[in-house]
Amino acid sequence: MKLFLNSSQKSEKTLIKKLISGDQAAFEQVVSDYHNLMLSVSRSIVGEAFADEVVQEAWIAAIKALPKFEGRSSLKTWLLHIVSNGAKSRIRRESRSLSLDDGWQAVDNDKFDHSGHRYDDVLPWDEASPEALLANEELQSVIEETFQQLPPLQRAALTMYDMEGIKMDEVCNILDISSSNARVLLHRARATLHECIEQYQGN
Repeated sequence: MKLFLNSSQKSEKTLIKKLISGDQAAFEQVVSDYHNLMLSVSRSIVGEAFADEVVQEAWIAAIKALPKFEGRSSLKTWLLHIVSNGAKSRIRRESRSLSLDDGWQAVDNDKFDHSGHRYDDVLPWDEASPEALLANEELQSVIEETFQQLPPLQRAALTMYDMEGIKMDEVCNILDISSSNARVLLHRARATLHECIEQYQGN
């Protein structure tokens, strides 16, 4: 049975051929398209200190591995998967005792059902609009501090799915986790941020 590629798949296949042949313009295009996203994912997992280094190492690894790239995922997903693996390895090297997901959770376990979904998933906001809340510099600082204290995989799932708009199946491929695990990570991260906003509003 013959498989037909759509136009985006054809153009990506052409781009990959150019990359393998050492086309400088093609490489510059890919860096322009994906470098900032790779940096965002790296920061979310490993933090600011090592993010740039992880991404640089990911580019080197990607260039070496390109001839073996089979196209089973998009180029973007493949690159982010390399970044994710590199960032997780860096975390393990820097702090062997640190778990990628455990350790910091502001929300009680009894707020989640067996699949990790929060029972009160849609949490009430006070009368201020989300825009007004985000305009509050003190609250922004509290949210950022809380975000940085999330376990790395929770930060990564939240960053990719909610902030970067990456599809759930791609998030799973990038982080090497199941769909149910990804949703648990996402719900816990969201719930913790909601909890921090609720506590701020209650002060």
